[in-house]
Amino acid sequence: MSAHENEKVLIVTGGSRGIGAATACLAAQQGYAVAVNYRRNQAAANRVVSSVIQSGGQAISIAADIALESEVMQLFETVDDQLGIVTALVNNAGILEAQMRVESMDAARLQRIFQVNVIGGFLCAREAVKRMSTQHGGTGGAIVNVSSVAARLGSPGEYVDYAASKGAIDTLTIGLAKEVANEGIRVNAVRPGFIDTDIHASGGEPNRIERVKALVPLQRGGKAIEVAHAILWLLSTEAAYTTGSFIDVAGGK
Repeated sequence: MSAHENEKVLIVTGGSRGIGAATACLAAQQGYAVAVNYRRNQAAANRVVSSVIQSGGQAISIAADIALESEVMQLFETVDDQLGIVTALVNNAGILEAQMRVESMDAARLQRIFQVNVIGGFLCAREAVKRMSTQHGGTGGAIVNVSSVAARLGSPGEYVDYAASKGAIDTLTIGLAKEVANEGIRVNAVRPGFIDTDIHASGGEPNRIERVKALVPLQRGGKAIEVAHAILWLLSTEAAYTTGSFIDVAGGK
């Protein structure tokens, strides 16, 4: 199949593990040609791609640090060339750092968090809109931002900076949805709760789910695939009248 025969082309940022990997695999099963973006872990990204290909799907892996504007632009240009014009974006890449109170956070940490989680998300959305918008000759598309219930809970004593960055993504979702609604693009978000992925190790507490699950009404952590199903619904034509909306996948938290 040549690049431009792909009717459904999806970019998943941070697609090598966790929610991103689950989303990439599920999307491929639903007929998307998938670009699995990663920053450093090429082996993990290649495992996702191999899994997709073994199941009869189409996927490629592309290294790009979404905190860097030039790399974001290169990511989208590579997809243009190798898969075709993007029709769906999952803005999933995000970082958090060691659990810490606000009075201990330095500016360098805050800049790292916001550069990836906020600016990176904006840049990826920008490049997607340039290609999808009917104003620019595109055929429309859908964007799903991966936020967090932290945006409304605040993550006190753990990472208020991460929570605030996701609050910014919620506002991006609302504003961009209205901005491009008349240009064939829908923009929505999922807000995962305590999901069993290795992001918790980045915060210094790999067994965090075990500690907090009793606080969740459903009494367990979530699975990455459960978030992926919500993302794929929002990308699908079944959600054609849904934009500027949020699905919390958080066990009732």
